[in-house]
Amino acid sequence: MMKKEDLRIVYMGTPDFAVEALRCLVEGGYNVVGVITMPDKPAGRGHKLQFSPVKQYALDHHLPLLQPEKLKDADFVEALRAWKADLQIVVAFRMLPEVVWNMPRLGTFNLHASLLPQYRGAAPINWAVINGDTETGITTFFLKHEIDTGEVIQQVPVPIAETDDVGIVHDKLMLLGGRLVVETVDAILDGTVKSVPQEKMAVAGELRPAPKIFKETCRIDWHQPVKRIYDFVRGLSPYPAAWTELVQPDGESVVVKVFETEKMEAAHQLAPGTVQTDGKNYIRVAATDGFIAIRSLQLPGKKRLKTDELLRGFRLTEEFKMK
Repeated sequence: MMKKEDLRIVYMGTPDFAVEALRCLVEGGYNVVGVITMPDKPAGRGHKLQFSPVKQYALDHHLPLLQPEKLKDADFVEALRAWKADLQIVVAFRMLPEVVWNMPRLGTFNLHASLLPQYRGAAPINWAVINGDTETGITTFFLKHEIDTGEVIQQVPVPIAETDDVGIVHDKLMLLGGRLVVETVDAILDGTVKSVPQEKMAVAGELRPAPKIFKETCRIDWHQPVKRIYDFVRGLSPYPAAWTELVQPDGESVVVKVFETEKMEAAHQLAPGTVQTDGKNYIRVAATDGFIAIRSLQLPGKKRLKTDELLRGFRLTEEFKMK
């Protein structure tokens, strides 16, 4: 059996979520011969180039690094091949062309933040919370042509509490994912992997997708039940954040981000989006079967505040509406 020190691993990832598994491999003594991450992106008002979290970790630990613009570029493919990887690991990266994922002799596996085949796509954690699921999980699987469809190696289920927002669930899955990546590498080294085709896995109910989330996706629809809006807000909090338009009595409106809410089911005859407030401590917004109490929110150009903090500096009356 090959030792972990002799197994040549190439690691691919970009955001914070991908750093934990890389850290577990490096600190566990595995032989990471190279790291691939996204090119630097301009960020902030000065458009200064910003390193990805994975790049920062690679630089801090003196790991060889590639940042290709195009994954089919001949120079990149040649540089990747020169690393002579036995195994490639992908966590929160990009869709790989076959010339890349089919290169190592032991294949390429991916860590995905759902219990596949559920929630294939770019935003599995967000959609599980938005849909009010009580369980999600993490999956390692071998890559093949169609995105997120390869044979499953291992899975770990994770409960979602009704008060969890997507940030909390993200961190739970990130920490467990780091451990699962190491366990998967060990199983590949031991030769004990028995991967299972996704089409042979039992699934309760219909398959739900996890498409990329855009700004318009995040707009709150007040013509929804209280539970649906509550789950929607926590499924987008703290990032990218649900938003709504706050319409002032003069007809002007501002975009308000909403981070934390509370459900208040109650019969009423108010139009959805109607605001109730005492101007000091609370903001309640009418939904179809009750009210959403907003606990923390953010005005444009300001920081996130608790509702009572915001009301100290912003005059809100019941003449305002949310839409």
